[in-house]
Amino acid sequence: MNNKLQVKFPSLSQNETLARSVVSFFALQLRPTVAEISDIKTAVSEAVTNCVVHAYPDEIGEITIECETKDNSLHINVIDQGVGIDDVNQAVKPLYTTRAESERSGMGFTIMQSFMDKVEIKTEKGRGTGVYMEKVINANNKENNAE
Repeated sequence: MNNKLQVKFPSLSQNETLARSVVSFFALQLRPTVAEISDIKTAVSEAVTNCVVHAYPDEIGEITIECETKDNSLHINVIDQGVGIDDVNQAVKPLYTTRAESERSGMGFTIMQSFMDKVEIKTEKGRGTGVYMEKVINANNKENNAE
């Protein structure tokens, strides 16, 4: 059965843990492995951190996370209404950061792409960014976990 979840919260750094927890608990209905849960938590954390640090650099804004289960996959949208990304092609390059003074590594999108099966970024300058991520949960897990 397919299922949906939406949660909204302020762009405070302490809400990164909230986001990781909510999405990982929602994903449990797909019976993921511990490694798959870890991948999901890491990717969500990176996406939310990007919102906190880059989307709202001088204010507290709102972050929305939408999740949906479809068959054996988890679909996640992390959305902000922040400043947007000037150049997505540049932003996804490893080690690129617009906040070097904050000791940021510039690996957020690279990490998301490494841990998820699909990552898409939609952004509009001055209107915000949406990061869509998909994780296919190994179908063999369902048989193993049903025992």
